[in-house]
Amino acid sequence: MDRPMDRLMDNAMENLYTELLVDVPQWCVPEGETADLVVSSRARLARNLTTLPFVHRSIKNERFRVIEQVENAVQRGENVARSVYLSLLDTSELDRGVLVERRLISPSLADGTRPAGVFIGPGETFSLMVNEEDHLRLQTIKGGLQVRAAWQEADKIDTELSKTLDFAFSDEFGYLTSCPSNTGTGMRLSVLMHLPGLTLADQMASLGCALEEIGFTVRGLHGEGTGRSGNMYQVSNQCTLGHAEEEIVDRLDRVTRRLASFEERACDALASRAKRRTEDRVARAYGLLKHARLLGEMEALDALSMLRMGTFVGIIQGMETSAFNQLMIAIQPAHIRMASGREMTSEELDERRAELVREHLRF
Repeated sequence: MDRPMDRLMDNAMENLYTELLVDVPQWCVPEGETADLVVSSRARLARNLTTLPFVHRSIKNERFRVIEQVENAVQRGENVARSVYLSLLDTSELDRGVLVERRLISPSLADGTRPAGVFIGPGETFSLMVNEEDHLRLQTIKGGLQVRAAWQEADKIDTELSKTLDFAFSDEFGYLTSCPSNTGTGMRLSVLMHLPGLTLADQMASLGCALEEIGFTVRGLHGEGTGRSGNMYQVSNQCTLGHAEEEIVDRLDRVTRRLASFEERACDALASRAKRRTEDRVARAYGLLKHARLLGEMEALDALSMLRMGTFVGIIQGMETSAFNQLMIAIQPAHIRMASGREMTSEELDERRAELVREHLRF
């Protein structure tokens, strides 16, 4: 019997990656007055099923049962029914790399060998990771500073799925998760921010410590365990137990706006008190991106960061924030290899990356 999910799988494996390389995620479109500094807002909910052991305690058959139960809930849903499912057991390392680079799955899910998958929503506005650290990791992403909108969308999907799925919940502790720091609301909110001014002013380390003291953490572009790339940082809440969802939303929104104001002041100081040095940094980055024939990924991201800052402070005119957001995705290694349709040496990757930058920025 031909099940809907079987058809989805066939269509997904045939068409999805082509679409991913052509289409721009909706979160790449700048939104709001802080869009130059706040790239995106993300809400993630961790959920587990009451009838099955946590992922790290489960066996293969039980993990397949998790997938089947989530699939059934998605098919019955209204907002999630249009999503496309990918089984990570049936995808290559390159395919999983593209999904990580587009922030649709986590690096830990990509590295796993257990039965797992992901449901991807239209426009990549949400994804449902199955059998990552928890049975279900539901995430929504919005462009710019839209923490509340991201949370509301995640809450709507969560409510829809809970009509079919029985999530593990304790009256005393809240939602039960494999990691104690997620127990409670099970919610992690994060914003992806571009903070070159604070980085150049050597203030990020002290700010990171200050944020930890009030319950927030600062990580790299792809989250936990990843380093700084292109002066991009993810700021997120650390704990969910004992905090209401509305409270976490409001606190992260306030922290983000405060960080944005700090960054504006840092950039203004660089543009005024260290004007020549700042102009020189931006000009060197422009020259590198315009004339280099080989560009490493970190080298390209750092140079693009300087160009983005130069646009923000008015040193460079005519470059759109959306172009930087799109390039941040397009120049990553899995995307370049997927678009080329063949294996590439590191030098070929660097050569194609340099070409992509010139094409996108129209040098």
